[in-house]
Amino acid sequence: MIKGIKVMLIPNNKQNTKLFQYAGASRFAYNWTLEKQQQNYKSGGKFIDDGELRKEFTQLKKQEGYEWLNSISNNVTKQAIKDACNAYKRFFKGESKFPRFKNKKKAALKFYQDVEKIQFNGTHVKFEGFSASKKKNKQKLNWVRLAEHNRIPFGENVKYANPRVSFDGLNWWISVGIEDEDEVKQPANEGIGIDLGIKDLAICSDIDKPYKNINKTSKVKKIKKKLRRLQRKISKKYEMNKEGSCYKKTCNIIKLENKLKRVHHQLKGIRHNYLHQTTSEIVSREPMFIVLEDLAVSNMMKNKHLAKSIQEQCFCEFYRQLEYKSLWNNVKFILADRFYPSSKMCSVCGTIDKNLKLSDRTYICECGNKMDRDKNASVNLKKVGELAI
Repeated sequence: MIKGIKVMLIPNNKQNTKLFQYAGASRFAYNWTLEKQQQNYKSGGKFIDDGELRKEFTQLKKQEGYEWLNSISNNVTKQAIKDACNAYKRFFKGESKFPRFKNKKKAALKFYQDVEKIQFNGTHVKFEGFSASKKKNKQKLNWVRLAEHNRIPFGENVKYANPRVSFDGLNWWISVGIEDEDEVKQPANEGIGIDLGIKDLAICSDIDKPYKNINKTSKVKKIKKKLRRLQRKISKKYEMNKEGSCYKKTCNIIKLENKLKRVHHQLKGIRHNYLHQTTSEIVSREPMFIVLEDLAVSNMMKNKHLAKSIQEQCFCEFYRQLEYKSLWNNVKFILADRFYPSSKMCSVCGTIDKNLKLSDRTYICECGNKMDRDKNASVNLKKVGELAI
């Protein structure tokens, strides 16, 4: 099993400049490859292998105006060419859309690092080619500090897979796959049915206390208030500096937009951290299986009254985290059918109440069953898992 780990980097000014140069070179090599493939296709030629394009790119570095590529690690551009060729192949196989050129302003900044050259220790990661000098004080430039110590395993026996560096608009991150042994222990505890909602994030069948909605806490509400004020401030600045029909971006607007990015990043971090805590706690109970309903989130977002609340709950991220954590711990992850009437069905007698409204928060059945609507749904989802095993 390969486990993915993502850690934030803390580069100094020189390292930060190098990271942007590497990402720019990767984007250039990707676009250059796509242009070559398209020109070749229009002229009636066959697909150009990435090996041939790499040789041609090596000759390009010797030409006037492209000398800057020599200061970039060779493996960064090689992998970008390979990625572009793979994207081109996938299109003709019908597996993806036609690959587009990466825009300098809009495209995500990221690049590849060679598996053999990259090194980790408890606190730093070593990149290839940041400094060509062999002097010890110059070699320090290659070692970039990690925000989390001892998070990524290191040593002679550790094998890494597909190291990628990316920029999210504020910080640089490194993600790497680690080869790990499969979990042998089989969980034998009672299975769990989970019903997701807006009032509460998740209601589990095995416990009475639900996982609360983090967006209703005072901390998140204060940050959202700060966010709204910043957005209004930026909007007013744009209106003040409007020239005719065009909006002029000043240095003060750029400062405010960077501040807005940091607030967005903080809000996203709080939500995702809460999801990690919730999913880890659920999996740590070692259930035999976990059942979730296959929600049509895109259709749910069409409701203008609930769209914002649904978006803030991050249901897709909750699914993703629970799925891979279940795989790591040998817990069977089951998705119930999208049209399974988990909320409308009585968990005791199985009667379906077709007249149940969204405003009805308590499920009342003729058989005498009276319980919370979401709790009733979680018990029904648990029964789906029991039938599947």
